[in-house]
Amino acid sequence: MSRDLRFLRNIGIIAHIDAGKTTTTERILFYTGKTYRLGNVDEGTTVTDYMDQERERGITITSAAISCEWRDHQINIIDTPGHIDFTAEVQRSLRVLDGGVVVFDAVAGVEPQSETVWRQADRYGVPRIAFVNKMDRVGADFYRTIEMIKTRLRAEPVAIQVPIGRESDFVGMVDIIERKAFYFTDEMGAKPEVKPVPPELEEEVGAAWEHLIEKLAEMDDRLMEMYIEGEEIPVEQVRAALRKATLAYALVPVLCGSALRNKGVQLVLDAIVDYLPSPLDVPPIHGVNPVTGEEEERRADVSEPLASLVFKIVSDPYVGRLAFVRVYSGSLQSGKQVLNVNRNRRERVGRLLQMYAEKRKEIKEVQAGDIAAIVGFKQTFTGETLSDPSAPILLESISFPEPVISVAIEPKTKADQDKLSAALQRLSEEDPTFVVRTDKQTAQTIISGMGELHLDVLVERMRREFGVRANVGRPQVAYRETITKPAKAEGRFIRQTGGRGQYGDVWLEIEPLPKPEGFVFENKIVGGVIPKEFIPPVEQGVKEMMDTGVLAGYPMVGVRVSLVNGSYHEVDSSEMAFKIAGGLAFREAARKAGPVLLEPVMKVEVVVPEQYMGDVIGDLSSKRGSIEGMEPVAGGLRAIHAFVPLSEMFGYATVLRSMTQGRGTFTMEFDHYEKVRPEVAEKIIRGGV
Repeated sequence: MSRDLRFLRNIGIIAHIDAGKTTTTERILFYTGKTYRLGNVDEGTTVTDYMDQERERGITITSAAISCEWRDHQINIIDTPGHIDFTAEVQRSLRVLDGGVVVFDAVAGVEPQSETVWRQADRYGVPRIAFVNKMDRVGADFYRTIEMIKTRLRAEPVAIQVPIGRESDFVGMVDIIERKAFYFTDEMGAKPEVKPVPPELEEEVGAAWEHLIEKLAEMDDRLMEMYIEGEEIPVEQVRAALRKATLAYALVPVLCGSALRNKGVQLVLDAIVDYLPSPLDVPPIHGVNPVTGEEEERRADVSEPLASLVFKIVSDPYVGRLAFVRVYSGSLQSGKQVLNVNRNRRERVGRLLQMYAEKRKEIKEVQAGDIAAIVGFKQTFTGETLSDPSAPILLESISFPEPVISVAIEPKTKADQDKLSAALQRLSEEDPTFVVRTDKQTAQTIISGMGELHLDVLVERMRREFGVRANVGRPQVAYRETITKPAKAEGRFIRQTGGRGQYGDVWLEIEPLPKPEGFVFENKIVGGVIPKEFIPPVEQGVKEMMDTGVLAGYPMVGVRVSLVNGSYHEVDSSEMAFKIAGGLAFREAARKAGPVLLEPVMKVEVVVPEQYMGDVIGDLSSKRGSIEGMEPVAGGLRAIHAFVPLSEMFGYATVLRSMTQGRGTFTMEFDHYEKVRPEVAEKIIRGGV
């Protein structure tokens, strides 16, 4: 049976850590009849935070996919993590979602991670609505949060509700489009009382209505006429105009409530149905035909050939390896063969599952616009395209940030050795920001991730899920090396033995790129001085040398390499000789090109009571931090914004707690790489850091 896609919504709940995403999702499940009790993050009884660690730590670690129904619409929800260490989970979820609900804390307003997820949603073109949560808390301010959305996120928010009461007196909200007041008086909030607008709020509701209509009239000529002529504007017309503006990223409808106190969540569900896109409202997905190399598009239609994207791999303890997939066109059926376009290999679809956090329901088919999980794919990974073998299309993959922190890990016993490699393989398949490599010099296994918490969680998962006991070294920063000036050098590799010898000779010119990232190789050989078949080995030799740098063994970035001259021998030249010569020439040139170390610099926000501000700023400055600014936050707190090198931030949570008697909090995320000061660089090169 073909479902009407107008009644489908694929949405994500995204926000800063602790804004109330998981609590909001739990309430949505309760009011849509998916659960019969209210899950609580603090009690560890939530549905979407189903991993033991999530329940113990009270945070979301992996995005959970869930389906529910509201007003005859199917809503697929992905509850994403708020912590910056799990940014990959947010990114891959946004890549496959059609709309988003961004949750804000009414006291804190727009927080650093709110900005990050907002930028990611902008990048993927995801229309969104805003839910200002925690309206019952001391210091909650609905209008200040709206103003922050405008100034910090450069968005165009419009209130479609006005809160009734403030802080502990918050009892409900007025829907300004319908001019109805909703009072949530019973404990479960399941049946709100609908009453006329309270007289004391008439003026405020009128002003909010005027503002909304003015904004909509700018985009809708018919509405503009009705507004100017003072005609009554039908509710349905306002809704249709607001939906159109939301889908065009022109406006962001803002709602308010308190998810924990069960106030206002049903109205968020209404807004999801009314203002967020169905798969039909989203532009067709574009991809490249791997055979012709031409761009093609696929519409959200069952009659089109299959095009789908794998956005997450999970190791499930009951059914094995699960591949989460978003179907953009056509349909996926169990038992049928599909083509993994990235690897050009066919896979047979085993079982198909509709996911409900860690529970599941078996289905026979997934149609265009829907999300499901496939059991049994061994050779398919995150970001890969599954398509109809007769009509292949390659969709844009998902790009993830580079890891910034590493630790050495080794098994405690011989028995743990095999378990460790299996666990590392499974975890790196699940998480694209978790990288495993072997250090060539020490033969140690090095794991890298997005932060201390990220690696902590993964090591703990190894112990619990895979039974691996391991020793973990001190965290190491992922430094990089680059050059500061152009240089030129020759690399010659000549070996004469009894039989055929080895001969490779190249001249390389290197120069820094404008940004310290990436690598460019240019072949400027003219007149066949070096035969064509020896050019790729030279590039390979350069890349291998760049992997270990010339200062302290860190990867080199931000370099343009030009192959300008060289010579070859008719008999003795080989690919191996030119690969070695390329590496030698690059190492020599890099040493002359003023090599420097780069370190990851974090964007840090510290929120502390005013009396501790001086101490915290002094401490950040002593950590080579640069203070960017300060601003007051509700409740007599101050937010300090700074950029601090990652190497100085290890263990900062403990330092901050002792400095502020446990009252300070901080968040940080990777911002950029910066040149290390000479005296610090010297210590790192000598191995002192």
